[in-house]
Amino acid sequence: MLGGVRNHPRLAGIVCSISAVGLGLVYMALAGAPERHLLVNSAAIPIGLLLFAAVDQLPDRMRGAAVAMPAAFALLATALFGISAEGATRWANIGPILLQPSLIVLPIMAVALVNTRGPIALASIVIAAIALALQPDRAMAGALAASVAALAAIGPDRWSLLGLAAAVIAFAVTLVRPDNLPAMPYVDGILYSAFQVHPLAGLAVVGGAGLLMVPAIVGWRRRDQRPLAIMLGTVWSAIIAAAALGNYPTPLVGYGGSAVIGYLLSLSLFPKARFAETLPVAPQRKERTGDGDGASLAVGLS
Repeated sequence: MLGGVRNHPRLAGIVCSISAVGLGLVYMALAGAPERHLLVNSAAIPIGLLLFAAVDQLPDRMRGAAVAMPAAFALLATALFGISAEGATRWANIGPILLQPSLIVLPIMAVALVNTRGPIALASIVIAAIALALQPDRAMAGALAASVAALAAIGPDRWSLLGLAAAVIAFAVTLVRPDNLPAMPYVDGILYSAFQVHPLAGLAVVGGAGLLMVPAIVGWRRRDQRPLAIMLGTVWSAIIAAAALGNYPTPLVGYGGSAVIGYLLSLSLFPKARFAETLPVAPQRKERTGDGDGASLAVGLS
C-alpha cells in the first residue's frame, strides 16, 4: 500500500486529503470552533468518496466533456440562481448545508480539460468564465485563469488560447468589481491567524495545505499522468494562494465541506491504480545450479 501511495496520485491524494482534514480538525478544536464545524468537515470525506466512486464508473472516453460542460453550467446556475451575500452570489443550499459549488466543480473541470479539447473545451471555459465574473469570485476566477494557462502550456492550440483570453478577461472583471465580504471565522485568513491560536494549530493548517500538493508531485513523476498532475497542482495551488492573499476559503483545513468534496472529485480523473502495481516487489536472490565444475548462476525470486 505504501508503494501504491508513492506511485499513484489518486491513492496519494485520498490519503493526503484525509490527513489534511484531520489536521484541520486539530486546528478547529484548538481554536474553539463549534462542534458542528468539525462534523461537517468529517462528513464531507465519505460524501466525497461516494462521488469519487460515481465518477469512476464513467467510461474513459466520457471523462472529459461529460465532466467539463456540466461543471461549467453548474457554475452558471449558481451565479444566476444561487444565494447572495454582500453583493456576491456564490453559494447554494443543500438542505441545511450551505455549499460553494465552485470549490466542488471547478477543480474537476480543470483536470477534465486535459482530455477535452476543441469547441467543447472552449465552450466550457467561456461559460465558467462568465459565471465566475457574474458571481463575482476573484479566487476561483484566478484559479480558472491559471488552470487554462497551464492547459495552453501543455498543448497550445487556438481553442486553449481563446479560452485563456476569456478566463483572463473574467478574472480582470472580478478585480474591478467590489468584493466586500468580511473574513469568516475558521474559514478565511487562517493560514496566518491559526498561529495566534497556538503554534500547533498554525503548523496543522500550513502542513495540511501543503499536503494537497503531494498528488501533483507524485503524478509529475509519471510521464503518462503528468498533464493531469500539472492541472491538479495548478488549480489547487491557485486556490491556496487566494486563501493566503484575501478573504477566501482555505481548502480542507478550514471549515467547509465544499473543498473537501471538490478535492476528492478532482482526483477521480486520474487512472486507476492496478493492484499488481501496489504490491511490493519480491527481492531477488542468486541460486547456484549445475553440476561439478560447470556451475552457473540463475536468478530467482525468494
